[in-house]
Amino acid sequence: MKQNLTNGEISFFCLELSLLLHAGVGMGDALSLLAEEGGRKELLSGLAGQIDDGAALSAALRESGAFPAYVCGLVETGERTGRTKEALNALSRYYEERIRIGRRVRSALLYPAVMMALMLVVIGVLLVKVLPIFDEVYASLGGRLTGVAGGLLTLSRWLERAMPALWVLLAVLAVVSVLTALWEPFRRGLVSLWRKRWGDRGVTRKMNDAHIAQAMAMEMASGLPLEEAVSQAAGLVEEGARVRCLACRERLERGESLGTALNASGLLPARQCRLLELGQRGGSGDTVMEKIAQDMAEESDGALDDLVGRVEPALVLLCSLLVGLILLSVMLPLMNIMSAIG
Repeated sequence: MKQNLTNGEISFFCLELSLLLHAGVGMGDALSLLAEEGGRKELLSGLAGQIDDGAALSAALRESGAFPAYVCGLVETGERTGRTKEALNALSRYYEERIRIGRRVRSALLYPAVMMALMLVVIGVLLVKVLPIFDEVYASLGGRLTGVAGGLLTLSRWLERAMPALWVLLAVLAVVSVLTALWEPFRRGLVSLWRKRWGDRGVTRKMNDAHIAQAMAMEMASGLPLEEAVSQAAGLVEEGARVRCLACRERLERGESLGTALNASGLLPARQCRLLELGQRGGSGDTVMEKIAQDMAEESDGALDDLVGRVEPALVLLCSLLVGLILLSVMLPLMNIMSAIG
């Protein structure tokens, strides 16, 4: 069964191949060298054999079934424009950036997830183990828990009865967490589902904007005109961002100016649109687009950091309030009873 390469493998493969081609090594010889010195020997040897038989690199990559359609398409574009090395180099940078963004997202989500888990464990122990002890103390003194404390006691008894189902739920969550951390296809599917559910807005919108800008920069560096770069970028992003790419392409086809089409469709802010227009007029559109992509990537990172910076204090505050509420709801009546006895 053919297996797709990971983002890291694609980035490393494209980088090594572009370096060998830049050094003057032929395509078939370069792939043979990579097969001898690295992993995926069977795959790379098969690619080298196809190249030696006269096949184009893009056709060989597509035939292997191990590379995404976008990699094959961009390599084919590089072959048509005589910029195969540039296309491979751009692909290497693009997938390296995808890896960086994935790591940033995982690290940003890890700490809040751990905080939430610890908060639930602490509150669960208080409700299931500690609160019944206070109820026994109240019963020995001739009283009973009422009000908020009584409601919490009822909740603790329900949790105790539901504990087997809760353990199963926790086990499922643990399995999902492990699969998300270790199995990239599962992680991609989960992220895709999350993006489709919550749409193209907020921090996700900024990350999609950076994603589109990076794809366009890569495509323009490989020799594609901007209009075709927008169309190709639509194949890389989720549904909401894809709609914006297609809307921009339609505006460009209707004859709207570059800045108007990009801004009206929501692909780029007005300031970046003006900068790209100037770059296009000066013949350095690909360089300007790369700078815009870097700026938007930094902006999306900042938005993600701001979100995490708000979530962490909120979780700590919520945990403290809930624990304090539980303790006060049982301690205050107990203090009143002890004062009456005293």
